[in-house]
Amino acid sequence: MTDRQPAPAPAPARLSLVDACADASLHLLERNLSRHGILAASPTEAAAARRYTRIFGRDAAICVMAMCGSGSAALEAGAVASLDALAAQQADNGQIPKYVDPHGQDADFWYLGCIDATLWWLIAVDHVRASGRVEAGRWGAQVALALQWLHAQEHQHFRLLQQNEASDWADIMPRSGFVLYTNALWFEVKRRFGLPHAEATRHHFNHLFNPFQRDLPEYHRGRLLRHYARRGRRDPGMYLSFVNLSFVGDEGDVFGNLLALLFGLADEAMAHRIVHTVERAQAAEPWPVRVALHPLSPGHPLWRAYMGRHQQNLAHQYHNGGLWPFVGGYWVMALARLGRVQAARAALEQLAAANAQADWRFTEWFHGRTLAPMGMAGQSWNAATFLLAREAVAQAAGEEG
Repeated sequence: MTDRQPAPAPAPARLSLVDACADASLHLLERNLSRHGILAASPTEAAAARRYTRIFGRDAAICVMAMCGSGSAALEAGAVASLDALAAQQADNGQIPKYVDPHGQDADFWYLGCIDATLWWLIAVDHVRASGRVEAGRWGAQVALALQWLHAQEHQHFRLLQQNEASDWADIMPRSGFVLYTNALWFEVKRRFGLPHAEATRHHFNHLFNPFQRDLPEYHRGRLLRHYARRGRRDPGMYLSFVNLSFVGDEGDVFGNLLALLFGLADEAMAHRIVHTVERAQAAEPWPVRVALHPLSPGHPLWRAYMGRHQQNLAHQYHNGGLWPFVGGYWVMALARLGRVQAARAALEQLAAANAQADWRFTEWFHGRTLAPMGMAGQSWNAATFLLAREAVAQAAGEEG
C-alpha cells in the first residue's frame, strides 16, 4: 500500500494559435449572422453608427466563400440568405448594392457607384451553386441582369471594365479608368460564367497593367496607353493599380495583385515577381499584409483632398498603406498557390496572431507603421479569409505530401 495520490488526468492539449483562430473565426461568423445574412462587423454602437451592421455586397460575398462548406448549418443557411438579401435590393439596371439593411429597409450604391459588389456577388453565387446546396438556376434572372450591367461598362476592344475613382473596395483612393482589382474580379466572373472574350480580357489586362514587358499589344490605342504608362517610370515588379488616359497608379496595390495571381491572370514568372516584390517591401511583417507598398502623401500627383477627410486615408492608413488582415488571408492563399507551403504556414500563424490582438478583436485594419488597431472590431471577412487561407494551406500541404 502507498499513500501517494493518483496522478491527475492529463489536461487536454491546448489548441495551437492557428486552430484557436479557426474556432474563433467560426464563432465570430455565427455571432455576426442575422436572419437575413452576414453583417460586416459585430453589432456594436460604433459599428451601427458607421453602417457596419449592414450586409455588404463585397464583405458578404467573401464571407459566403467560407460559410458555404463550413459544416455549420447556421452558416450554410446564412450564405444563401446573404445572397438573397442583396438580390432582393438589386437595382433595376442590374447593379448589386454596396450594402443593404438586414431588414430590407435600405440599399446604398455609394457616391460614384460601387462596381465590385456586383462582381463579388456573382462569384459567390457561382460558388454556392457549385456546392450543390441550391439549384443550378437559383438567382438566374438577377445574374442575367447583373451581367448586363457589367457588360455595359466594358470597353469594346480592351474587354476591361471602366470605372470612376473611389468606386470599389478602396473607396477613398483615386484609382480610375481601368482598375487592376476590378478587372481581376471581372476575369474571374467571365471564367466562372463562361462569358465571351475572356482571353481578350486576359491579354489586355497583362498589357495595360504590366506595360514594362517587351511584348507589344496589337491595338494601337493599347500601344499608346502602354507608352503613357511606362513614361518616366521604372518597372515596379508588379501590376499597376490602374491605368487611365494620362496617369497611372504605381503605389503598389497588393490586393489587386494577389487576386490577379490567384485568378490565373499572372503567369508563373509574374506570380513569383509579385510575391517577391511584396516580401522585399516587408509588407507582410509582422502580420500580413499592408495593402499599398508606396502610400500616397499630400503633394503626390495622385493625392486627392478627400483622402484626408477625417484624417482617415493618410499615408500608412486605411486603403493607403494600412495593414488589413482580411487581405492577409489572400496573401497566405497566394503563397500556398505557388507551392511555398512552409512560408504559407508561417504567414497563417502571423495572420492568426493579428486576429488575436486585443483578445481576439478581429481588427479591421492596423496602422501600417505603428500597428495601432484601427477601424471596427469583429470584422466578418477577417474570419472568413482566415478560414479560406487555412484550407488553402492544408490543401497545398496535402498535394506536397
